[in-house]
Amino acid sequence: MGVMRFVVSPPDRITPDMAQLAYMSGLDRIPWRGVSRLANGQLIVEREISESGNLFLPWPVEGHGMVTLATACLMERQEPYHLPLELARGEISQFRNQQADWRSIGLDVPEAVSTMATEATGLFAKAVGSTDPGESARLAEAALTSILNAVDQLASCYVDQAWSVKRASRMRWPWLGVDLGTTILDDPIAQQLAGTFNAARVPLAWSEIETSEGARNWEVFDRLIQWCRRRDWFTCGGPLLQLGPGSSPDWLYLFEDDFAGLQSSVSDYVEATVSRYRGQVDLWQCAGRPNTAEFLSLDEEEMVQLTAHVVEQVHSLDPRTPLVIGFDQPWSEYVARRDVDFPPVYFADALLRANLGISGLLLEMNMGYAPGGTLPRDPLDFSRQLDAWSGLGVPLYVSICVPSGDHADPLARRRDRPVETHLTPQTQQDWLARYLPIALAKPYVHGVFWSQLHDCVPHDFAHGGLFDFHRRAKPALATLTALRHALDRSPADPDESS
Repeated sequence: MGVMRFVVSPPDRITPDMAQLAYMSGLDRIPWRGVSRLANGQLIVEREISESGNLFLPWPVEGHGMVTLATACLMERQEPYHLPLELARGEISQFRNQQADWRSIGLDVPEAVSTMATEATGLFAKAVGSTDPGESARLAEAALTSILNAVDQLASCYVDQAWSVKRASRMRWPWLGVDLGTTILDDPIAQQLAGTFNAARVPLAWSEIETSEGARNWEVFDRLIQWCRRRDWFTCGGPLLQLGPGSSPDWLYLFEDDFAGLQSSVSDYVEATVSRYRGQVDLWQCAGRPNTAEFLSLDEEEMVQLTAHVVEQVHSLDPRTPLVIGFDQPWSEYVARRDVDFPPVYFADALLRANLGISGLLLEMNMGYAPGGTLPRDPLDFSRQLDAWSGLGVPLYVSICVPSGDHADPLARRRDRPVETHLTPQTQQDWLARYLPIALAKPYVHGVFWSQLHDCVPHDFAHGGLFDFHRRAKPALATLTALRHALDRSPADPDESS
């Protein structure tokens, strides 16, 4: 077993809960399985291998909140590393690499951005040269603040110039949508949505449609789909298969250790649903979160088999409508804590190579939640992850949720909680304004969906809705409206055939 040690300076800089979220990976950035903890002022990371690798850790940075930072590639050694110093080294290196990559494709980087990076490098050099551990930590923290300022500015430059290129070349723009949930829309909310979005995902939740085996109630979903069709919205139906609390009916537990029976029930539901809504949706999401599902006694191979079966069935029933599969936690954080044979990108690659008729992938990013969400990332890391998944060669859709508070949420079904504190509706809006334009700038992203509509009905993630507990719109909705209007002013139109 390999062990890496990092001196935390000052010792209370991170909490034990934050330390448990740390992980290491190799060049592919897929976490190695391991355990991390705080002990005697050190972060100790134990893993099953002893190769050199990068440490990833949520770290509070002044002016930027909690951000998952990464060190450079470090070899295993007995002497502990100085954690703030290595995080600063890693972030500066990643910034310079990304800046060079974007410059090579024609990005014009303002001198002010380079000046920020130079300032960060100077602070880091002083931190390395200091013989006082406290002073070294202080200078490293200042370097981190400076380089993340540069990250924000570089990302903004990328967005501005990428949007200009898309407008000039009349490239397609992604659909901007929202998950409508499983309740009827009231008129005030419906009117606000109509002025903001041009697409929707209707979840077709099995748990809501078939509460008793064989007895299906379609009323809510009939009305939601007809609402979308009256507005000529691009409509995604699904996920058809999503196993877990709040997604699959309780009576499925009768099929514990009966995979054939479970598959038969899934097939019956999928056939009934696709037959009912065929021709009324523009995109089928065949499965959601198959890579992280922990349901009954299903193992990974059975989840792959069940997912493939649903894809083949939907393609057979409705060969003209594109199909996508949704993958949870695309950064693969859960792989560090579970015995996994198929990290999400490998899971997706296996399904694509099987030539089942999959038209694209949907990446579910529940940003800033743990342990079952996506850790907070900086804008360049967000961009790189999208680029990495685009390497599979199919269109991407992105589903996003971000918390607007960190207090207890009695209607949240999942135990995942926000990683950061002092969250407000304004911080949710700020995140969206910084990150969503990056996804919209990518030529391979064909749609972006906000994944949670309400906080006032049972939902998956705490405080992730666009409307609060009192059905009032949060500030994030205004930013989404502004983005939609910006897209409408562009001459480019989405390609519905994709």
